[in-house]
Amino acid sequence: MLEIRHDRMVETSATQKAYNQMFNQGGLGQRDSYYLWLLEKLKPQPGKLLLDISCGNGRLVTLAQERGLQAIGVDFAWDGLRKGAATTPRAGWAVANGEQLPLAKESVDYITHIGSLEHYLSPEAGAMEIGRVLKQDGRACILLPNAFGLFGNIPYVWRKGDIFDDGQPLQRYATRQAWVRLLEGGGLRVIQVFGYGEVEWPRIRQDAIWLLRHPVKWVRFVASFFVPLNLSNQLVFLCSRV
Repeated sequence: MLEIRHDRMVETSATQKAYNQMFNQGGLGQRDSYYLWLLEKLKPQPGKLLLDISCGNGRLVTLAQERGLQAIGVDFAWDGLRKGAATTPRAGWAVANGEQLPLAKESVDYITHIGSLEHYLSPEAGAMEIGRVLKQDGRACILLPNAFGLFGNIPYVWRKGDIFDDGQPLQRYATRQAWVRLLEGGGLRVIQVFGYGEVEWPRIRQDAIWLLRHPVKWVRFVASFFVPLNLSNQLVFLCSRV
């Protein structure tokens, strides 16, 4: 596993402060089509409970609620969480560390954990919490970065001689099998793995227009269908409890 750890990022309070600053400066977010694509992987049934761990500004929670799910967003950065709570006040929101969730064992039907576990002080503890709160027949969708992405770290290392630093306080990259071992160590069973080339088929008009305006992204989207799974930039793990 490859790790980038910035100065003083050795305790939760330091990373929490750093993320609050990031959200104050604009935050972290993706296109709606990205979140909708991930939700589709779970094939969720309306009325059931979805938990988005490390939800950031809560956009995925909002989209899940709009599609008939009960939804809860959890993040330890209040400055991101309050934006989601203002947009979708009827969803559940909690300031909490993903390594110590304030939820009972086997209490949620679906979990989304999108591009966050690799930033934890202890990814192992985070994986165990997913396994603890997920119901026996539940499903979790977890996105993690590949150390050897064909359009990511491989060309970056070729040019720079180092792995890409996305500027977050703590970053890790690993191979598909290394992530599988970590998730299985947390009490999860990996059912299926999907590759993600960081461009998805647009599911709303606004995202379709964005893609048309970025032809290089369109070419990359098409090319992603020919990239072997083990060389995808991002890896999406669909999991159940053991």
